[in-house]
Amino acid sequence: MRLENKVAIITGAASGFGEGMARRFAEEGARVVVADLNAKGAERVAEEIGDNAIWTQTDVSLRSEFDEMVYAAKSAFGRIDIMINNAGYTHRNGDMLGVDEETFDLITAINMKAIYHAALAVVPIMDRQGGGVILTTASTAGIRPRPGLTWYNASKGWAITATKSMAVELAPKNIRVNCLCPVAGETGMLEKFMGADTPEIREKFRASIPLGRLSTPLDIANAALWLASDEAAFITGVALEVDGGRCI
Repeated sequence: MRLENKVAIITGAASGFGEGMARRFAEEGARVVVADLNAKGAERVAEEIGDNAIWTQTDVSLRSEFDEMVYAAKSAFGRIDIMINNAGYTHRNGDMLGVDEETFDLITAINMKAIYHAALAVVPIMDRQGGGVILTTASTAGIRPRPGLTWYNASKGWAITATKSMAVELAPKNIRVNCLCPVAGETGMLEKFMGADTPEIREKFRASIPLGRLSTPLDIANAALWLASDEAAFITGVALEVDGGRCI
């Protein structure tokens, strides 16, 4: 059991990559907080995992709801070892000037400000415990941007830089900070990334990935599991590309 007796909070865990992480972490012995704005989905995932999971309805863009989520985790499990910033949002693929301000604000609040909220909420707890792990789902878009996703690309580049800076600052507290950079995957956000879900556009996306397929929740969950485990105890400040070779 690679995460035995560890407690992990995973945001955006009602579906997609987050759900994959929640299930995979629980398989390896972790107690999991399944957090999502989608209460019905979060409840479903937690109930299917069983006694080692609880769920919270959480809007990560709001500091008050983030604090309530952390309180629920501490009340249920007594500690927090792993914080996964996985909740994400994007605009539809298209002209950068066509993205309205409300959508832009949601992108920055969920993809960027939520990382700040997480740090404020869990770093003091991890410091008192003697260490911990913070892991963010960034994107290959922050390394090798795709046309039509400018503001999303920028938010993920920010997440990568924040990860590296946090890693340096928090290393003396024995808190490791890393991020994952997945390529486009079979999740609910895929159609927005592509602009339209057609066989032709899917093939265009696949053609940009040397291993010839999109990512899956299990691909990302396995990478997250390794970075969150003690097997990666000497790894911090890394933006791990889980992308089938797209960023080569």
